[in-house]
Amino acid sequence: MFTNKHYILTIYEEGGFSKAAKQLYISQPSLSASVKRIEDKLSVPLFDRSTSPISLTEAGQEYIRYALEIRQKEQDFERYLSDYANMIKGPIKIGGSSLFSSFMLPKMIYEFNSAYPLVNFKIVEDNTKNLIEKLSLGVLDIIIDNAIINEDTIRSTVCTNETLLLAVPHTLPVNEKLKNFRLTTNDIKDGRHLSNEYDVSLKHFSDCNFILLNTENDTGSRANILFKKYGFNPKVTLFLDQQVTSYNISCTGMGISFVSDTLIKHTEFEPRLYFYKLLDEETTRKIYFYTKSNHYLSRACQKFIDSNSKK
Repeated sequence: MFTNKHYILTIYEEGGFSKAAKQLYISQPSLSASVKRIEDKLSVPLFDRSTSPISLTEAGQEYIRYALEIRQKEQDFERYLSDYANMIKGPIKIGGSSLFSSFMLPKMIYEFNSAYPLVNFKIVEDNTKNLIEKLSLGVLDIIIDNAIINEDTIRSTVCTNETLLLAVPHTLPVNEKLKNFRLTTNDIKDGRHLSNEYDVSLKHFSDCNFILLNTENDTGSRANILFKKYGFNPKVTLFLDQQVTSYNISCTGMGISFVSDTLIKHTEFEPRLYFYKLLDEETTRKIYFYTKSNHYLSRACQKFIDSNSKK
């Protein structure tokens, strides 16, 4: 019944027969014939071929649910066998936002692979909601995120701390008013922003335009809390999904954005921006590694987390 489940799962994950056939290195007619044999054996169709793009039938949805569970158990056992051989090797599937995938994970992976070359990585870039779903389905082993995820089936390990700062275009008049508090990219890299002597109030920027993240994003949610605390409604030029995008738009002068020191530390010197530290607990948070509680975590995954977590 589930012997050839990889055909069905690949179509589901790739979103259609054509992409799945390429992924499986077989022809599309051959894949279609294989799926038809599976459906004939089950006596129910798994895909509704009348829709575009193709969609799952009710029976197909149930098949996918059980097939994913079976695949996860198979992968868990493979990891167990790998660990049983007392070697740190095998795959690690890790997910993160564009910020973490582009700036943090490459260095972590390079350093880890230098010590454990038999481990191979797959990075999945997505938003927090989709990453949690993929972790729950067993598609991912680990996600790295700064959002607080309170789910019984997910466990967390602190990776590191980070601080949110205001990225302010250098052309704005407020910079002259706050010239004793403004910080540059190099100041952030040197850690000068961690000193309380640079704390300023968000109210100084009440007349400025802002580039904000949507409140589904942890950074956007914290910004919303800060505006309420300081008692003003910001003038918003754009709402976005990704912190990296808001940072780049602030560089053009369109408005102020909230960015993390994690991002700034991994970028080149940016003369078009000044950075300001706000005096508020909402600007400090942790970055976590998240894993599935009932999912067998391979020695490679655990070693990767241990190697990159805050001691």
